Amino acid sequence: MAKQIQAIRGMNDCLPTQSPLWQKVEGTIKQVVSAYGCSEIRMPIVESTHLFKRAIGEVTDVVEKEMYTFDDRNGDSLTLRPEGTAGCVRAGIENGLLYNQEQRLWYIGPMFRHERPQKGRYRQFHQVGVEVFGLNGPDIDAELIMMTARLWRELGIDQHVRLELNSIGSLEARANYRDALVAFLEQHLDVLDDDCKRRMHTNPLRVLDTKNPAVQEILVDAPKLSEYLDDESKEHFAGFCELLDAAGIEYQVNERLVRGLDYYNRTVFEWITDSLGAQGTVCAGGRYDGLVEQLGGKSTPAVGFAMGLERLVLLMETLELTDVRRAVDVYIVTAGEGTMMAGMKLAEKLREAVPGLRVMNHFGGGNFKKQFKRADNVGAAIALVLGENEIANNTVVVKDLRGGEQKTMAQDEVAVQLTELI
Repeated sequence: MAKQIQAIRGMNDCLPTQSPLWQKVEGTIKQVVSAYGCSEIRMPIVESTHLFKRAIGEVTDVVEKEMYTFDDRNGDSLTLRPEGTAGCVRAGIENGLLYNQEQRLWYIGPMFRHERPQKGRYRQFHQVGVEVFGLNGPDIDAELIMMTARLWRELGIDQHVRLELNSIGSLEARANYRDALVAFLEQHLDVLDDDCKRRMHTNPLRVLDTKNPAVQEILVDAPKLSEYLDDESKEHFAGFCELLDAAGIEYQVNERLVRGLDYYNRTVFEWITDSLGAQGTVCAGGRYDGLVEQLGGKSTPAVGFAMGLERLVLLMETLELTDVRRAVDVYIVTAGEGTMMAGMKLAEKLREAVPGLRVMNHFGGGNFKKQFKRADNVGAAIALVLGENEIANNTVVVKDLRGGEQKTMAQDEVAVQLTELI
């Protein structure tokens, strides 16, 4: 017997019992981002490795340890995309979407990182991203926060997430702060773990994001990034916070919030939940005003965010917010000569008359008991029963599978009765 082939570790199937909740989350996201004037863009899953090295930074964990990179048959180094922003910027530059233009784009799809799989964090994961180009004021930053806040309300999780934000200033301001932070960390080498010691010389701001309690304790006395901000960044952040206050959105300024990718500047933010343990970030983003120019385009202000769908779905499941529309609305039960084809014709008429109605015909024979059991298993709300008498009289028996009531009516009248199921 051949050995059973299994899915690659950290790359999971989405089963029919799980997909309705995914569809609900994805559908709600699409409605919300469209309500803010965003247009969908679709980028390739595979990009040039050089794109991510230039955009994300060669000394980040993503590039150093997590990317799925390989040489194709032409010898070109390619990478499965670990995030969406770099590819979106590349597509915008290549297709002339960004220079002297305002663009509000969104995308959805799989991303890939070779990490240790854990609950809510997988090697193939799915993200929705929103990227806005051509606007440099704090107003668009605030609207993105308002967009995500609306999404949480629509999903029913708004009481289970909190907003943290910070300003990391300009490149020059961060360079000055970096020197001060490294000087501070060098005085506490005995406390730093190996990972922090490595980051201290490659990407020292990431030390602020450590989960090591001992390092967190000494960081209380570390220099504050806010003390090194340039005046324009301070003004931008003040305006941003003022707009959030006016919108009634609660937030907490977290001076250790820096994000893990090199391209960010000024505004950074995260929506965090305490309901999923260590994997608490459900949405994160910020400004990256220098990335378009860094990737070969003209200087263009930009801001965006991304959210992991696995974590959103996991959060909804944890909070038991799993009430989704049934997979089947109507199940057609038939018995007798010529009834199967009559049932198929009736199903087609109903699908045409009531767009969106989910109708399933019973195939494979069996008595009424077996057919009704199948109708119940697929979650149908209504069974339509066709026998030889019903065909002769052009009628159908309509049975409520939840309440148990049933009645006979003309087939032409059924569609009107079923519209309430949509």
